[in-house]
Amino acid sequence: MRELRKHPAFGAVGNDFNLGALRQGMGMRQEPADKNVRCLRTRVGDMPCEWVVAPGADAELRLLYLHGGGFVSGSGANYLPLGALLSAAAQCAVLLPDYRLAPEHRFPAAVEDCVRAYEWMMAHGPLGQTSARAAFVAGDSAGGNLTLATLLVLRDRRRPLPLAGIALSACTDLTLSSESLRTEEDPICSARAMPFFADLYLGGADPRNPLASPVFGDYTGIPPLLVQVGEHEMLRDDSIRVAAKARADGADVKLEVWPGQVHVFQIRGLPESQQAIESIADFMRASLARR
Repeated sequence: MRELRKHPAFGAVGNDFNLGALRQGMGMRQEPADKNVRCLRTRVGDMPCEWVVAPGADAELRLLYLHGGGFVSGSGANYLPLGALLSAAAQCAVLLPDYRLAPEHRFPAAVEDCVRAYEWMMAHGPLGQTSARAAFVAGDSAGGNLTLATLLVLRDRRRPLPLAGIALSACTDLTLSSESLRTEEDPICSARAMPFFADLYLGGADPRNPLASPVFGDYTGIPPLLVQVGEHEMLRDDSIRVAAKARADGADVKLEVWPGQVHVFQIRGLPESQQAIESIADFMRASLARR
C-alpha cells in the first residue's frame, strides 16, 4: 500500500484525465508467466476475443472474464496473466472478449457485446464448436459492472444462465452516490476521475438504469454471486451495496471485503492476490457441486 501511494492515483491531479495514456497502458499485451498456458485468439462476429487455457484445464468448463478499464479502456490481451491464474486455479477455459469501448461506443454497446460473448461461449470452446458443460461470468471494475448487467439481461431474456457470477471491485452506481467515493483515498484510481468515466460511457443515458448501475437492479432469479472488494478503494461501498441489494432480492451472495487491499488487488501479485484467486476457484467448485 505504501509503495502504491508513492505515485498519484489515476485522475488525482486536478482534471488530469488522460484517456490516451490510459488506453495505451491498459491495451498493452501481457503474456502469462507460465509458458505452458495456451492463448488462442478467436472472434465472436467482429469482436476480438482470446481463450486462455492452463495445463489440465477442462475445455468444457468455461469462464467469461470481462476486463476493467472504466468502460473506456482495457483489453483482453492486458488480462492474459489473470486469465491464466484463474484457468489454473479453477481448471477452466477463460474467454477474454474485447467488448466495445466508450465514447466511440456508448452504453449499452458493451453490455450487448458481453451478452453476445457469453451466448457464443456456451456453444463454442477453445477446441471448436462444442457445448459448455458449465459456465461462469466474472469481471473487475467496469467488467464487474458488466458481469452483473449481463446476468440481468440473460435473466430478463430468459436465456440460459451461468452457474454463478463473480464481481471484483465492481463499479455498480454511476450516480456516484456511494459514501466510499468521498471517504477513501484510492491509490489506484481517484474518485475525481469517476464523473469522466460515467459521462464518457453514458453519454446522457439515465445513470439509474440497472444495466448501467446494477445496484438498482432486481436480482430475483439471479444465480449465486461472489463479490470481492478491497477495504481501501473508492468503489468499496458499490460492492457492499450491490451485495446487500442482491441478497435482499433472494440471491445467494458471498461478500468478501479484503482487509488492507486496494482496487482489483487480484492482479497485483500479492499473497492476497493468489488467495483471492483461490477463493474464486473454491466458489466455482462449490457452485459446480450444488448444481
